[in-house]
Amino acid sequence: MDEIPATQAPTVTGYTSGRPPPVPTLVEWAHEHLLSMLVSMEIAPGTRIGIDSVARKLGISQTPIREALSRLEAENLVIKIPNVGYHASPQMTPAEVNDLYVLRLLIEPYAAARAAESMSEEVLASLAMMEEETARIQSESGVAYARFAEADAILHSLVATGSGNSLIAETIERLHMHLHIFRFLFNTNAPQEAAEEHAKILQALLARDPVAAEAAMRTHLERSQVRIERASTRITPRVSRDPRARMPESRRATKSRR
Repeated sequence: MDEIPATQAPTVTGYTSGRPPPVPTLVEWAHEHLLSMLVSMEIAPGTRIGIDSVARKLGISQTPIREALSRLEAENLVIKIPNVGYHASPQMTPAEVNDLYVLRLLIEPYAAARAAESMSEEVLASLAMMEEETARIQSESGVAYARFAEADAILHSLVATGSGNSLIAETIERLHMHLHIFRFLFNTNAPQEAAEEHAKILQALLARDPVAAEAAMRTHLERSQVRIERASTRITPRVSRDPRARMPESRRATKSRR
């Protein structure tokens, strides 16, 4: 069975470590590194992901790579094309980003207000610890950036769950929006700005102040949208929404019948 190298983790987008990666399984380790390559654009949107090459890069077998890719497919970050393989999901269009933020501004400020009233002390303590960790992130390369993106997703999910409204929580979870958003923001100061905004949200939650929590979440989302719009101008527009659109028509037709 493969083992995580104990002396030095493979380099991914400039990341190295003298310790074993802080994840308990090879699948989670592979998932973390693949995620870092996706959100940092080392694997560009729409491009094919070669399982062999990733396995060689990480020094492990293909089995945990395949399982990690299945998790990323569930998170909508990769697409599996039968008999072809995995491709990185295409980048969101400006229209999709706008629609996403319209939805978020409708439900997340409300969720924050309700969470301030009903979130348990245990969850609040977990959020406080998480914010301490994410605030320490200074680098925006590789695994560190991917961890911040995941932490951001968890924070928003906990707030949604803390609202006590299961439909809001399910909607936020199903969108997997945060990881897509962070593909726009690599090599920007988004983590530092977001960490400051998160701190204000957390302060309002800890104070059990629903008005302040709603306002802080709304401000955070509005500023996040501005960051996305600013960052999207430096990203080359995608050629196709679906990698299958580049396949010959006859081949797409065959796959659609399967």
